[in-house]
Amino acid sequence: MTSTITLAEALATGTVVLDGGLSNQLESAGHDLSDELWSARLLAERPEAITEAHLAYFRAGADVAITSSYQATFEGFAKRGIDHDRAAELMALSVELAREAARRARAARPLWVAASAGPYGAMLADGSEYRGRYGLSVDELERFHRPRLEVLAAARPDVLALETVPDADEATALLRAVRGLGVPAWLTYSVADGRTRAGQPLEEAFGLAADADEVIAVGVNCCAPEDVDAAVATAARVTGKPVVVYPNSGETWNAEARAWTGHSSFAPDQVKGWQQAGARLIGGCCRVGPEAISGIAGTLGAA
Repeated sequence: MTSTITLAEALATGTVVLDGGLSNQLESAGHDLSDELWSARLLAERPEAITEAHLAYFRAGADVAITSSYQATFEGFAKRGIDHDRAAELMALSVELAREAARRARAARPLWVAASAGPYGAMLADGSEYRGRYGLSVDELERFHRPRLEVLAAARPDVLALETVPDADEATALLRAVRGLGVPAWLTYSVADGRTRAGQPLEEAFGLAADADEVIAVGVNCCAPEDVDAAVATAARVTGKPVVVYPNSGETWNAEARAWTGHSSFAPDQVKGWQQAGARLIGGCCRVGPEAISGIAGTLGAA
C-alpha cells in the first residue's frame, strides 16, 4: 500500500529503509546507461524498466523508492532534442512510476516516494558532481534548480531528495529553491574525509539546514561507507533532525572511463552503528543492490 502516514511522522517513531542504486539495478536487467542522461533516458524509452527496478527494491524490504529523476533536467533533455513540455512530463512520470511500483508491491507496510533532484554537476555529466565549485553563483544555481523542483513537487511525491550535493553553496541554492513548494525535503551531501566534496567542514554544511522548516532530514549519500559514521554524528548534533544515509558500495567511480573500480566495503551490519548515532533513513546508493537492501531491512528489523 502507499503511505497512510507522512514520512516525517514515521521518522519520529522509527527507522525507515531506503532503496539502493537504481542504475545498477537497471544495468543488471540489461539496460545500457552509458549516456549523459543516465537512467533518466529510460523515462522516455523504457519506463516499465524503471517500475520493475523500483519494485525489486520494495520487494527486498525498502520503504522508500527514490525516483529516476536524478539526472533529469530541462537543460539535459534539451541536448537530446526533448522540448520543455515533454521534459516536464518525463520528470512527473518518474514519480508516477515509483508510485506504480508501490501499488504493485502490495505491501502491508507504508511505502513512500522520494523525488530525486541531483546537483548541477549531474547535468554536466563530467564528474563535477563530485567536486562542486562550478563557477556559478548561488542565485544562478537557484535559478537552475527551481523549475524542475516545481515540476517534481507538482507530481506530489512524499519528499524531495536533494541529493549528492558536493558543495555548501549549492545546498544554499537548493534550500532557497524548495521554499514554498509544499513538499518536504531531505538534503544529503556527497562527502570525503569529513568534509563536503568541495572541501567545506560538515558542521558548516549541515548547519545550513538546521532552521529550514522544509527539511525533515539531513545526511550523506554517494560516499564511501567509511565516511558515514562521523557524518551521522555531526549531522545529528548540528541540526537536531533525523539523519539520512545511503552510501555507495565503497567502489570508486571513474568519470573519464565511466566505470566503477575497486572493491565493495559495504556491509549491512554497519547500519546498527549508524542507527545508534541518529540515522533514521538508511539505504544504499551506487552499486548497492536489492540483496544488500534486504540485509539492511533484516538488520534493522531485528534491532
